Amino acid sequence: MAEENAAQSTPESSGGGKGQKPTLFIILAIFNMLVVGGVAAMLFLNKQQKAAEPNIDDVIKGEYETQQEELLNEDYIGKLIPLETFLVNLSGSRGRKLAKVNMEIEVNNDEVQEEIEKLKPKIRDVIIIILSSKSYAQVSTKEGKDSLRDEIRDKVNLFLTKGRIQRVYFTEFIYN
Repeated sequence: MAEENAAQSTPESSGGGKGQKPTLFIILAIFNMLVVGGVAAMLFLNKQQKAAEPNIDDVIKGEYETQQEELLNEDYIGKLIPLETFLVNLSGSRGRKLAKVNMEIEVNNDEVQEEIEKLKPKIRDVIIIILSSKSYAQVSTKEGKDSLRDEIRDKVNLFLTKGRIQRVYFTEFIYN
């Protein structure tokens, strides 16, 4: 009888083991999929967070700071510095097309105003070069003037150290 009991208990214990192996594999597979899914979710969220942060190119160009300042200061007008009249030949006109431009630049603090006064010859030179490189077709449209404003602001901001030019305003823009 003992042999019969031993014989009966052996098939049951081996049969129970066979039933537990697939269940264990299923549990491990589900756990593995959850871990892989969690890692993928963390990588995805990290990638989105890095895309939202400013990268070094944005900081160098000043685009991130400019965008933040513009969002905060849409209606605020800083100190305006008038520049002397610019009279330049437009590009590709062989001296037949002239542009006369008066402009004022808006700055964000008093220190940059002093710096601009010291660097006025350099600033005038940069603006003359930019204006004379434009053709009549480029400056005769609204989009062309907006692009010109942005280009002047960006070029002058490259060598200012104590502040930034917020905006450029054309107070007179005559071309023939």
